[in-house]
Amino acid sequence: MNTALRKNEEKTNVIYIVFDDMGFGDLGCYGSEIATPNIDALAAEGLRYNNFHATPLCSPTRASLLTGRNHHSVGMATITNFDLGPDSPNTRGRISHHAGTVAEVLKENGYGTFAVGKWHLAPVHHSSPAGPYDYWPLGKGFQRFYGFMEGETDQFYPDLVYDNHFVPRPDKGDGKYHVSEDLVDHARQFITDQTSIMPEKPFFLYLAFGAQHVPHQAPLEYIRQYEGRYDIGWDRVREQRFGRQKELGIIPQDAELPPFNPDVRPWDALTSDEQKVAARFMEIYAGFLTHTDAQIGRLISCLKEIGQYDNTLIVLISDNGASSTGRANGSVDYSKIVEGVTETLDDILPYYDQMYGDRVSCEYPSGWAQVCNTPLRYYKQQTYFGGIRVPLIIRWPQGGIADSDKVRSQFHYITDITPTVYEVLNIQPPDTIRGVPQMPIHGMSMGYTFAQPDEPTRRNSQHFEMMGNRAMIHEGWKAVTNHKMGTAFEDDVWELYDLRSDYNEVNNLAGAHPERLQQLIELWWQEAERYDVLPLRNAGWKDLAKPNQESVTDRNTFTYYGGVSIIGSAAAPPTVNRSYSITAAIERPDASCEGVLVAMGNYDGGYTLYIRNNRLYFEYNHMRSLFPLISECEVPTGTLEIRFVFAKQPLSTAGTGSLYINGKLVGERKFPRTYKFKISRKGLSVGRDALPTVTETYMEEGEYPYGGTIRKVVYELGDDKDPA
Repeated sequence: MNTALRKNEEKTNVIYIVFDDMGFGDLGCYGSEIATPNIDALAAEGLRYNNFHATPLCSPTRASLLTGRNHHSVGMATITNFDLGPDSPNTRGRISHHAGTVAEVLKENGYGTFAVGKWHLAPVHHSSPAGPYDYWPLGKGFQRFYGFMEGETDQFYPDLVYDNHFVPRPDKGDGKYHVSEDLVDHARQFITDQTSIMPEKPFFLYLAFGAQHVPHQAPLEYIRQYEGRYDIGWDRVREQRFGRQKELGIIPQDAELPPFNPDVRPWDALTSDEQKVAARFMEIYAGFLTHTDAQIGRLISCLKEIGQYDNTLIVLISDNGASSTGRANGSVDYSKIVEGVTETLDDILPYYDQMYGDRVSCEYPSGWAQVCNTPLRYYKQQTYFGGIRVPLIIRWPQGGIADSDKVRSQFHYITDITPTVYEVLNIQPPDTIRGVPQMPIHGMSMGYTFAQPDEPTRRNSQHFEMMGNRAMIHEGWKAVTNHKMGTAFEDDVWELYDLRSDYNEVNNLAGAHPERLQQLIELWWQEAERYDVLPLRNAGWKDLAKPNQESVTDRNTFTYYGGVSIIGSAAAPPTVNRSYSITAAIERPDASCEGVLVAMGNYDGGYTLYIRNNRLYFEYNHMRSLFPLISECEVPTGTLEIRFVFAKQPLSTAGTGSLYINGKLVGERKFPRTYKFKISRKGLSVGRDALPTVTETYMEEGEYPYGGTIRKVVYELGDDKDPA
């Protein structure tokens, strides 16, 4: 225990606030023009760190944050979407039971433990209404959970889980729902319940917002605050942030602003329409962040009202740097991002007036991503600082932090947060949890930085790896490389930076110091061996996304019964890039009975099978192009077998769709294209179209639930899936 830390008998609550894909330079207190007054107030009462690092991706960072261990070692080499099975223990998409979470440890030390928001720490094929629940929040030490299980969700129409069961989106009847508000509502409720009934008991809250991850969505009044603000372009906004960062002391005075990344065009090279659309993307992102800051303000107000503010240690971070998945032009269609399609101005411009609405999933262009990462290079998923250097704010007036509104520059890593909490609480992590032996904690406490601003850093080294991208920081030097998938790792070109005089990787010294570069590369291999990084895999995202022995989708027949909960996209039948059939056994008591029998996806893409105006419909939404198939005859009443069959053309995503009623062909059409990799972030609904709807045809009717009885819906998948 650091003797500089104050020890007392008063209870200390702990809150982790985690942003998603927020850049180093996005917060007002880190130099941004975006209004974040509540976060700035936390910083003014605490400490800001300018040399703190995470992994380049969300699930690995969260696994390291909650356990204090390196992400490969605990089974989270990438995200939870990829589970390569027991023979690849570093890529299981889950936190090993040998790496207990801070929630598990604090619960055993008398804490109430609450998780609210994004989880993304259980294998996605476990994230179904049937579980299994071992790696859900309640299986990893949290006593309450409210949020969403997968990596992203629609901010207006999220897929929500309460404890261990899926629940519908709350509807206050005013049409103003946003998931960030809902999350803070539940965080406040959990804290207030415990403080009211057991005031002597401390709490640990893990609050993980969907912000600032795609889709960028916010209430219109927040977006309007930024109308016209970004018309000056990303070149000037980045320069302005860089200047403010020096004024605030966030970056060294001698830091240089590197050129834009190779994928970013100068603002003046854009057409007027391109500039108009790009500026709107950033207005939405800024409004999104200010809205999230307002929710943090609501949480702080609650803590103050119930007397739990000054005795609460608050840690606020981003899980990685800003994302470039919107590519050069930005995106209004998540399905195109997944399919690898770069959207053009002609794709985006028709949605200009709808971009702030609830049927568009915005992701800004990479030019703004680099602005968000000011003054750093590159982005999320990469091991340059744009991917791994993130803001960190720590506030704890109850003890330890001798001054406030100060910047700390010691080098630290995401594994160091939880060991810091253990130290300040005087808690020794156990050797076993529920009988399972625990691996050592890899992180080290940052507590010494609280009262000793000029103390030399106690962390000298850290390795990084993500999908072959690698880096090694050691004693003030950094070696880094971007790996091109499919090429030999031995052919990767490494760069070298002297971080003692080069804060943000501007001057590559690989040619001047080849021996030091080789030393760091060799050290990386040693650390990779020590912390279970190896073997490196030369496989991209789509090559890793293969079913394993645990996956509920690794079969060809699926039967769902009426009343089943929404089924997450990862657990839904994998109909993409193959032939399939959907057969619904239903009762239709009269000719007025209509509604959705089954629907998959949302406005970005998906399909829906429904009865309307006495006709049977199947509509396929491919990247917002709708292909309807309508029965030639009316749908009879009584006991019916409704069937849709898709026959795929070989080596193509096109095919023929056919509708049958009681075995009789009633409609047929050619579908010129369907999805190859993934339909949507939204899952499968039986008996309704869980909002937001796949089609606008029945949007006014909401979920448009089927008015009769659905006995069961059976999917049968063909064996003609083409190689990805």
